[in-house]
Amino acid sequence: MTSTLVLATLHGIPKEFGGDWREAGYLRDPQGARRPVRGDRLYDIEAICVRLHDAFATVLFGGIDNYYAILPVVPQFVTISGLNSEAPLSRELFEQFLERSKDFPHLNRLLYLYDCRQLVSGVQECTKEACLLVGEFYRILNFEDFFVPPMKEDDGIRYYTSPAVTTMIAVLNMVYVRLHSLLDCLTKLVVEIEKLRSDFKMYPKLASSGALFGAHKYHGWNGKNGTLFKRSDTVDEVELFRNHIIHEGPLDDMPKAYKAIQGGVAVEKFVLLPNRAGAQFARYKNRHLFYGAEDRINLRLPTLLADFQERQVKTLEAMLARLEEQPHQTLQPGE
Repeated sequence: MTSTLVLATLHGIPKEFGGDWREAGYLRDPQGARRPVRGDRLYDIEAICVRLHDAFATVLFGGIDNYYAILPVVPQFVTISGLNSEAPLSRELFEQFLERSKDFPHLNRLLYLYDCRQLVSGVQECTKEACLLVGEFYRILNFEDFFVPPMKEDDGIRYYTSPAVTTMIAVLNMVYVRLHSLLDCLTKLVVEIEKLRSDFKMYPKLASSGALFGAHKYHGWNGKNGTLFKRSDTVDEVELFRNHIIHEGPLDDMPKAYKAIQGGVAVEKFVLLPNRAGAQFARYKNRHLFYGAEDRINLRLPTLLADFQERQVKTLEAMLARLEEQPHQTLQPGE
């Protein structure tokens, strides 16, 4: 039976999906997002993060049952204020609430737990955003007109710049920015696990405050095989392009996308990225945006994301194992 699903392809020319789940491309899910046909590790990452949420509670409260026993009476402001837009409290009101609740059992321990869980949530949200951004890139590449109104196009390859193209390039830029955000989030998470607080006479500051990816002084995981803390071509690319986008601006003098026309029909659409020489751009004095290699990022973006996610899964699994092996803390009366 022929499928009526339309596949957003890596070449930018949509086609009917024939049911081959080994094929590279993106399909529309019931919520309207474009998700990859294969290779998506989002749900694996979510599953590990759920276990991390519980593992923090287990260690900090001397067992998950101790945490669930107190949870029904925990003031709501403890769990969301300063963390969530659902809490309409100012900083001043938050401080007043803390003062009024100072005799609540294990208040500082609870505050710290939800701060740790916020680090895990940061990993979850950045992961989802990166996946959705990649899907949006392929939606625009496949289904948006590069030039409006449509016009007759001669055979050959030509570039386009338009609002649709500018939006597509902005989405691509954000993929690199968000993946680098994930590197920072994972750094904060591993630092907190390695330096987990145990003194709750006062509300403790996170050990990971100010920790950023690549800062060797914060933890001993740099070079850990299989993880995102081991240097790789994927990590090098994410760092290089993110840093350029944040600190120097566009990767081209103006956003461009290319279209190949044969017999009056589009047969390919693509986006070029500048050449790299290892972990750096190919550079000659002031010039460092060379395109001689014709790096079509649309042909390899899913592979980049898949490799990143594979390393992310191994990173999170190692973090979970490290957290679960820590001794359960003893709840102290009057803390």
